[in-house]
Amino acid sequence: MSRFLVLTDDLGFEATVRAAVGGAMVGSIHRLAGAAVRLPPAELLTRSGGEPTDVVLVGPDVDREAALWLSTALDLQHPDVSVVITAVSDPDLVLRAMRAGVRDIADPKADPAQLRVLLERSCLTAEGRRRQQGDPSRSDRGRGRVISIMSPKGGVGKTTIATNLAVGLAKIAPMGVVIVDLDLQFGDVASALHLDPEHTITDAVFGAAAQDSMVLKAYLSVDESGVYALCGPRTPADADLIGPGQIAALVAQLAAEFRYVVLDTSPGLGEHLLAALEQTTDAVWVCGMDVPSVRGMNKALSVLGELQLIPQGRHVVLNFADRRSGLSIQDIESSIGFPVDAAIPWSRAVPLSTNKGVPLLADRVRDGATRGLEKLVRRFDDDSSKASGRGLHRREVVS
Repeated sequence: MSRFLVLTDDLGFEATVRAAVGGAMVGSIHRLAGAAVRLPPAELLTRSGGEPTDVVLVGPDVDREAALWLSTALDLQHPDVSVVITAVSDPDLVLRAMRAGVRDIADPKADPAQLRVLLERSCLTAEGRRRQQGDPSRSDRGRGRVISIMSPKGGVGKTTIATNLAVGLAKIAPMGVVIVDLDLQFGDVASALHLDPEHTITDAVFGAAAQDSMVLKAYLSVDESGVYALCGPRTPADADLIGPGQIAALVAQLAAEFRYVVLDTSPGLGEHLLAALEQTTDAVWVCGMDVPSVRGMNKALSVLGELQLIPQGRHVVLNFADRRSGLSIQDIESSIGFPVDAAIPWSRAVPLSTNKGVPLLADRVRDGATRGLEKLVRRFDDDSSKASGRGLHRREVVS
């Protein structure tokens, strides 16, 4: 659980912090008077209420020199604690803050959404440092589940499924979900999440980010629901710069840092997908309710079976389900040899959510498509699966 220690006498700033954390992040907030910035680090941390402190957030009303001194001392004695100071940034302050070990500088006028992104990144840094130090009592997450959203055919709604799954999982594991756009030529994750990313996957597989998970995390974007995203290249030509080995290494990096890694893959069985499958724990097969989609899925399963690359976790999703299509779920199950685990009916709300850049599970729409997507999310929630007492595979019905 993230713990935020706020040093300030400004009650308005405290309210902004609580608005940033509340409902979107796991963890509690403890405020101390601004004068506490002059306490020795060990004494300061003992006043946080007993829980491990992830972030010390220094308010805009606190003496800047004292804040930099505190950051230096914490960086030396407690490097797993991230320090964030609130001040109007300038080149001199940035340089001094970097030397003092400050994790980030918050704008005094930042709104709760902007502050939340900054705090989330600081928490991830704190947890990553604890993992590197080998402190299992303070970082209990092992290798995450890697979920590949797959289909040999395009136009079956993979990105819609992937982004909604990521949003749903973020409610189960706040700050623990990252989605990666592996459609390297024409990926739409950024559009589906209404993101304008500063960095893309092209940046993440080269240079320092490929060697250091802390740098890699700085390249991630985050949407309003708390999902981290590594978006696709800016131009299709950039896809040629990325090799399958780099994709495998990237997925392994992210799986070590996040509870869930959702991969929105490209159509077909390209080399990048095959590299990702070597790291994949669960495959979500997306199939349309039409003969070409079913045949394509059959061929893909056959090829991957020969290559021994079918992940152990297997989930079949029937998208755009409509009983008037001429095919039944039983027909599809008989053809592919697997049961359908979730059927998502055609819904007018889906294209509307796509055009808005707000996934259905992040909106307030309640219809058959929402229920189908929620059922898919529950398949990856261990607590929900145990509580239901039901088997993994049950016969679906299209209404």
